[in-house]
Amino acid sequence: MLPRVRAFVLFQVWVVWQGGFAFYAAVVVPVGTDVLGSPAAQGFVTREVTGWLNLIGVAYHLALAWNLSAERGTADRRARVSLGAVSAFLLIALFAVHPVLDSFLDPIKKSVREPRAFYRWHIVYLWCSTVQWVLALAQAWLTLGTWRSPNPPSAVARSGL
Repeated sequence: MLPRVRAFVLFQVWVVWQGGFAFYAAVVVPVGTDVLGSPAAQGFVTREVTGWLNLIGVAYHLALAWNLSAERGTADRRARVSLGAVSAFLLIALFAVHPVLDSFLDPIKKSVREPRAFYRWHIVYLWCSTVQWVLALAQAWLTLGTWRSPNPPSAVARSGL
């Protein structure tokens, strides 16, 4: 029963994290920019939302670590651990860059101070997020392949291999 609970938790956290990221980037940002009238105004919404997305990312990485620590002997485990480590490093980078971006936002004027510097850091943030998204897709692909393998991790563990 525990392997199924572990898989369910990992899947649900992944869906919320990656689904939230994709929906926010594809729908909320363009609609918010239209409704609020400027990218700077939308940036104040994004500032709050990305904090939550990053916290959900922490939950995902904890669930991933739990899953990987329990799955010994799978063929692609090393690749999945590597993907998870790089993704976790990028999450740390996102947490580090977030306050830098915040420092350029003027909450009173609802504008961006030093736009050139802000956009340079914003590009860093976007690239970290995008690479992390691609890694999470690869992680999901490999994880689903492991769960569908003819020798699931629990059978491999019981056999002593």
